[in-house]
Amino acid sequence: MNHIKTYNCLAVDTPSGKVIIEGPISPEHLASYEFHTGLKAFRPSPQQHEALIEIAGLDEGRIIIARTKDTIIGYVTYVYPDPMERWSHGNMENLLELGAIEVISDYRNYKIGKSLLRVSMMDDSMEDYIIITTEYYWHWDLKGTGLSVWDYRKVMEKMMNAGGLEYMATDDPEISSHPANCLMVRIGSRVSMESVQEFDRIRFQNRFMY
Repeated sequence: MNHIKTYNCLAVDTPSGKVIIEGPISPEHLASYEFHTGLKAFRPSPQQHEALIEIAGLDEGRIIIARTKDTIIGYVTYVYPDPMERWSHGNMENLLELGAIEVISDYRNYKIGKSLLRVSMMDDSMEDYIIITTEYYWHWDLKGTGLSVWDYRKVMEKMMNAGGLEYMATDDPEISSHPANCLMVRIGSRVSMESVQEFDRIRFQNRFMY
């Protein structure tokens, strides 16, 4: 599959100043920016910066960033699912996972996450993909936000809806292990029925087991 990436950019005015949302960006472009130390939800910020540069260099990898001048204050990643997860079992070239989205705490009330998702979907080639994200409550910053599991779930769903992702059922054991966990999906307008049917087979692998 030819992974076409078309750059888009959006300026967002916030009480803390203008934020630029842009991408997908190249590894070189990404490396030229400072990476805010508050971006540490998944690993220490220097290592996370390196991980994003690596993802940006992958054929299918996409990184959209939010920045204030030369400092990255948020990002979203798109990459093939982890080979250890069920979502990779069909070897679907047109299935991408929204693997991580993070915004520093000072900017979380400015809808930066929604803007990152909207800019992601400005690229027409995203209509060729099935985009998924798996949401697990143990990854959520419940302590930092003061939200309950269910309120955080509502916030996550609204944010993902901004990018056209919607809730879909699955019998994946990890997602099914807690009712707050969920699978959210966006099926591009040019995705074939065959791909949708293959994705459905991946979503439900135990449908004939009683």
